[in-house]
Amino acid sequence: MKHKKQKRGLFLPENPEPWLNRPELPSSAEIMGIAEEDEDDENFVDLAPNNIFGPWESEHAYLKAHYELLREDAVAPLRDAVAHVREHPDMMENKVASIYEKVYIIGVTCSPKGLGFRIQFSTHRAGKNIAWEYSKRLITGSILALCPADDVFRTQCVVAVVASRALESVKMKPPQIDIFFAKPEDIEFDPQKEWLMVEAKDGYFESVRHTMTALQKIDQESFPLSDHICRLDPQIEPPEYVKSNPRVDLQAIIEECEEDSRIDLLAGWPSVPIGDRDATQWEALHNMLTKRLSIVQGPPGTGKTYVSVLALKILLSNMKPNDPPIILASQTNHALDQLLRLVSLFEEKYIRLGARSSDAGVKMRTLFAIRANEMAVVSGGAGIAASFDYRRLTKEIADLLEPFGAEHAGAPLSSEFFVQYGVLTEAQLNSLKKGAEDWISSDKEGNIDPLVAWLGEEAVPFQVEYAEDNFGFAEDEIDLEYEQLKELEAEQGLEDDGFEYLKGRFLYILDSMCGRSHSFPSALPSSHAKFADLWKAKPEARGHMYDSMRQLLKEKITKRLRELASKYQKNCSWIQAGRWELDHAILRSARVIGMTATGLSKYRGLVSSLKPRIVLIEEAAEAIEAPIAAACFDSLQHLILVGDHQHLRGNCTVQDLEGDPFYLDISMFERLVNNNMGYVTLRWQRRMPPEVRQLLEPIYGTLEDHRSVLHRPKVVGMGDRRSYFFTHNWPETRDSFASKFNETEAQMIVGFFVYLIQNGVPVHEITILTFYNGQRKHLLNLMKRHPYLQGLYLKVVTVDSYQGEENEIVILSMVRSGGDNIGFLSIENRVCVALSRARCGFYIFGNANSAAVNSDLWSRVVSIMKPQRVGVELPLTCMKHKERTFMKSPSEWDYINGGCYKKCGEKLDCGHLCSLKCHSFPHSRVVCDSVCNKRWECGHKCQLLCSSQHSCSCTSCQVDLETSYAAATADLHVPVEPKADPRPEGIRAYQAYASGGVKEHDAILLEKARASKMSSSPDTDLCTAMEDLMVMDDELGGAGGKDQAGEKGVKATPRRMSVSLLDLYDE
Repeated sequence: MKHKKQKRGLFLPENPEPWLNRPELPSSAEIMGIAEEDEDDENFVDLAPNNIFGPWESEHAYLKAHYELLREDAVAPLRDAVAHVREHPDMMENKVASIYEKVYIIGVTCSPKGLGFRIQFSTHRAGKNIAWEYSKRLITGSILALCPADDVFRTQCVVAVVASRALESVKMKPPQIDIFFAKPEDIEFDPQKEWLMVEAKDGYFESVRHTMTALQKIDQESFPLSDHICRLDPQIEPPEYVKSNPRVDLQAIIEECEEDSRIDLLAGWPSVPIGDRDATQWEALHNMLTKRLSIVQGPPGTGKTYVSVLALKILLSNMKPNDPPIILASQTNHALDQLLRLVSLFEEKYIRLGARSSDAGVKMRTLFAIRANEMAVVSGGAGIAASFDYRRLTKEIADLLEPFGAEHAGAPLSSEFFVQYGVLTEAQLNSLKKGAEDWISSDKEGNIDPLVAWLGEEAVPFQVEYAEDNFGFAEDEIDLEYEQLKELEAEQGLEDDGFEYLKGRFLYILDSMCGRSHSFPSALPSSHAKFADLWKAKPEARGHMYDSMRQLLKEKITKRLRELASKYQKNCSWIQAGRWELDHAILRSARVIGMTATGLSKYRGLVSSLKPRIVLIEEAAEAIEAPIAAACFDSLQHLILVGDHQHLRGNCTVQDLEGDPFYLDISMFERLVNNNMGYVTLRWQRRMPPEVRQLLEPIYGTLEDHRSVLHRPKVVGMGDRRSYFFTHNWPETRDSFASKFNETEAQMIVGFFVYLIQNGVPVHEITILTFYNGQRKHLLNLMKRHPYLQGLYLKVVTVDSYQGEENEIVILSMVRSGGDNIGFLSIENRVCVALSRARCGFYIFGNANSAAVNSDLWSRVVSIMKPQRVGVELPLTCMKHKERTFMKSPSEWDYINGGCYKKCGEKLDCGHLCSLKCHSFPHSRVVCDSVCNKRWECGHKCQLLCSSQHSCSCTSCQVDLETSYAAATADLHVPVEPKADPRPEGIRAYQAYASGGVKEHDAILLEKARASKMSSSPDTDLCTAMEDLMVMDDELGGAGGKDQAGEKGVKATPRRMSVSLLDLYDE
């Protein structure tokens, strides 16, 4: 295949070190490199592409190429962001760079993880309010570039990493975070020095830093399986442990006990599947047990995880007591939890590395939790000596910075301090004391430092003003939900639940005073030295002299601090080694150890010490190649890769590195499959009904339907249609962050979602997918404002984040409409995920014509759905009347209540006919608006409203009696006060108002409460309370008083009823 005419490479500092010796974090020279490729620059090094066609020439070439591609992907975004800011020093933030100004160091944390520096900063250049709960800004592990504020990266750049971003800290005014400087020699501590800080909008350095280190280590060790991984040897033999003992017991996967369940894996594998396994699952299981490199492709719903669990059961049941643990990995935290949850059903001795688990049971088996509850003891470990050094170094650093502590705030630095570090001589100190005696003696308080007297009014407070930004309702990008952000950090191996806080002794760093600013020229750095008697210096020059003295002092302290920091950094490495000794003792007892794909790199040293021989990786096709290569531990004998390369590929931050010519996004799984290495494909799918499964034929060919999918329940309200493509030409638009959304399409989808809920579909059984984050946010905003959906948990997610998930009903929002560019819709891997998530019903909203014209895949999908399942009208089927209703626009949802346009006409429990239009909710939620009309013994009929609480007494008889009494007493001239009508005075007005729609609204509210109870379990008496409230409103209908318009209360009462119902629900 021909490569594009494209060039990209690493910009390396002069005389770059060999790649094997390069540090984890990029140097200042790397970040200060060019933003655009200069092919003539002698420091510009070409990147070797990922060789996806044919074998590699050597293991070294393979590892070096992946290291350099990975480093470019990690470093380029920050390098480009710095270049933007250097070129436009006063720029506001853009899509490339996040910019933080007025950055000041305010403290140091002596943490066992490193020396953390706390900074505060301004986010003014964001130009918008930042929703820190949902923003990826400055999350732990992000890489930063800092420079003096007046330099703007022209000559200086310091690299740092976010050490901690506690939510409480970033929400302060000004916000605060902790950082680690990349190198001890870069450390600064001056609290009066202003910095500018830049962060790349894209990328997450923590996700690759450990993988780069792992590649360096593999090059210096043996590389198991490299014959197959690098040289593509197709002759894949059994693992050595299988060759030595091929007999295994299959009892763990046999439901009914048989006489002899032991077989020879290499000679006696049963030809007929045991149990309910299909033929391809059985073949895949045999491959997983007998090939040292096993590759299993599983299209959607074919049981990839199921087969993995079968293999694990067999492997675990045949393990010997001293065998090392099986390493289990997955690309995402969520998938790892799912897999370990299944493992826990048959194996208790498993441990999860990384503590961010959403599963309560799995969380108890994290190394973090076990370490806290079952502390292992290691005698003579490296951590014991390191802990003593840690305390000693912490004290030295605290003593060094003590004069800048909070207890000295509000005063100039002590003169003794200047003498201690040789900035002032003893003679100069004595002159200060002597000259200050008269000044001090006149001071009633005494104990005043002579430097204070010498400075007089030339010392002024140092203050930094942070203006209160008022950006109104302008909100920064909501990148992810808060839990998703924590998931993102956790997937990078940030070990424990306290990772967002940097633990250790915190030291404030303050320098409260500075010299007064004058037009007097600044003093030279050592100008004070020429004065044996400092009192002879001009008063107006003393402020400048004090500043120069402080500068010299800080330089001396900075030098010593960097020396201590270098020792401290080494000590932290020993502390980590000691901690891993303890962890090793705990992990030796495990039979299964689980981690994310990134964890394979981060914990590689710890896991290698256990000498594992079996590694099983799920979602292997979703990771780029390097993290999977990191799983090739020196002791590895057996690597099992399970995935589907026709689903989503691995993520690259730099788009230039995706596809031709670099192919960084191609996984090891996909490369090996495309080079015809032996693999097995699962063919029988057990997720989608046939009507939905057909949509995948352009991708997978013919998949077989398992019998379990042939009789899935129909989608209520949709008749026989399990899938439909509602096509339109409504225009798309962009949000402020250039993400696409389609307003009218979103409204149509929300109406359909509500329709399904009204028909009794539980909220948790519906997922809305979209290719664009802008549409996801827009849909959520519309749904959260909808009165029927208040307070409900709604699954609205992007396609990329729904890999491996499924739901009963899936609604796909395509967004794009018109034009030649259909964006993400043209990426087959993403489309494959979108088409394959539904178990019962799948409904697409988008421009079918535009998609079909611009994509061969969509053209074939639309052809499969035509003519019965594509149209400009969405066909609904009323469950009650079997009437077909066709919806063309969002406004039409307002005219149905989950049913059709016909009158309901069914009998209520009271015997009257329902006067509402067709509706899906039960009649127990309907308020009858008919007159009671029950006949009494006297022959009259009750004239009160049926739904009102009343005892039926004959009002006609009461009227006749009152008339006779009035006639009999007329001559007595006794005024007779008329009997009040027992009916509410406003009943007729209420009836008229109810006929206008309020009864339907109340019925909908009641049904909404019922749905909410089904989905989120609110108070069980909610619906009953609402019904009672409606009765009270009926009884209060004739209350006196006037509304705001001055009319009688009869018109205000029904309106009050609806408001009170909403208030009750909101509460």
